[in-house]
Amino acid sequence: MGIVAGLDSSPDFTRIVVCDSDTGAVLRQGYAPHPLESPEGGGRPADVDPQAWLLSLGEAAGGGLLEGVQAIGVSAQANSVVPLDAQGNTVRPAMVGGDKRSQVAAADLIDALGGREAWAQAVGSVPQTGQPVTKLRWLARSEPEAAARTAVLLQAHDWLVWQLLGRPVRRTTDRGGASGTGYWSAATGGYRPDLVELALGHQAILPEVIGPADAAGTTPEGLLISAGTGETQAAAFGLGIGLGDAVVSLGASGSVMAVHPEALVDQYGMITSLADATGMHLPVVTTLNAVRALRGTAELLGVPDLESLSELAMKSTPGSHGLVLLPYLEGERTPNLPHTAGTLAGLRRESMRPEHLARAAFEGMLCGLADALDVLRGRGVDVRRVFLLGAAAELPAVQAAAPALFGTQVVVPQPADYAAIGSARQAAWALGVSQGTLDPRTPPVWQGPVAQVLEPGAELAVGQAVRQQYVSVREQTHPGAL
Repeated sequence: MGIVAGLDSSPDFTRIVVCDSDTGAVLRQGYAPHPLESPEGGGRPADVDPQAWLLSLGEAAGGGLLEGVQAIGVSAQANSVVPLDAQGNTVRPAMVGGDKRSQVAAADLIDALGGREAWAQAVGSVPQTGQPVTKLRWLARSEPEAAARTAVLLQAHDWLVWQLLGRPVRRTTDRGGASGTGYWSAATGGYRPDLVELALGHQAILPEVIGPADAAGTTPEGLLISAGTGETQAAAFGLGIGLGDAVVSLGASGSVMAVHPEALVDQYGMITSLADATGMHLPVVTTLNAVRALRGTAELLGVPDLESLSELAMKSTPGSHGLVLLPYLEGERTPNLPHTAGTLAGLRRESMRPEHLARAAFEGMLCGLADALDVLRGRGVDVRRVFLLGAAAELPAVQAAAPALFGTQVVVPQPADYAAIGSARQAAWALGVSQGTLDPRTPPVWQGPVAQVLEPGAELAVGQAVRQQYVSVREQTHPGAL
């Protein structure tokens, strides 16, 4: 038995799991928050000193947590840029998160290359607020002196791996992380340095993209460090999803991703064509409105929390007595309606009750995510099973409606540190390859997550009728949007 560790540096904390390399059983865990100062008005800061990540890592690994560990994998938050000068020093704090400062930069870049389709063809995605390529454009326009000094571009997990290895001359990344930058193509497996120059104003050194089972290096103490990857890819690897599986994530916004054997090019920009951590592809479709639609409904109805909203919704019936909510409260990405508002249709005297509106909010959120699933299905992505993630996945109103509205089996895994587990699995893979016990084309087989499995069953026909009612309202309100 070998022992490996997985590290996940999220926007708010560092989690470390130490696992049996053969089975994936978690042996011990560590946790530490990031010592970050909130910006004025609260919320997450858009600029972070990356040394904070190292401080958090050191605290999480304290008390001998890594004793006996032979290899470690690193995942970290996506949409991060760590700009370095020619000597390897940070030019400015890392730019992280959604970072709405770069909204104008995203629009500028789309126009500069000739539109959304040109970007989709070039790198499999259209510039979005907070994406690394748009951050570079913002940096060039807003902090030209810092942009001029920027010689090397790393993401959060690249920087952490580089630090753990003692800042070697060679800097690496993986295809999963690279695919989210906006200047690397999952279809061609290569960088587009011209897009870096378009955004930053000049060329910069980019990390070498290594294979999923490759090692980034070995520390002086003999600890093998695997390639690392983005938090999304690590979580997918930790869940063990494969062909036929999709993951629906319920945050304030929502996302749908699925494993696919090839990169997808979407001229409308609804699909972001990411690579995964295994050599496959991970097309992602995002909605702006998921749990935020539930919270808005709870506030409107005066209920204290989502649990209470779910309890209220369960007093209604499928179809919400004819109420249909298009939950486009912040505009929407899928369909691409950035300036629209939400719609409540089907108001009748008998439907104007709190429980029906509560149910309509849950059904509207899930139907919006079903639209995202259909975008992938329409491009040939096979979806036979949906993994439902996020705290809201535990709500009875979600579990009662999701299988029938998605039209497939729904798996609700028990909460766990799946990104850290995926990083540990990557470390086990790299360790096995280095020892000659594993094939670089086949990751280790670990025990799957403990999960609740929900089948659409007899409710399928009713659920599909509810979905059709939602689609009908969407088509009447926004014809041709999808």
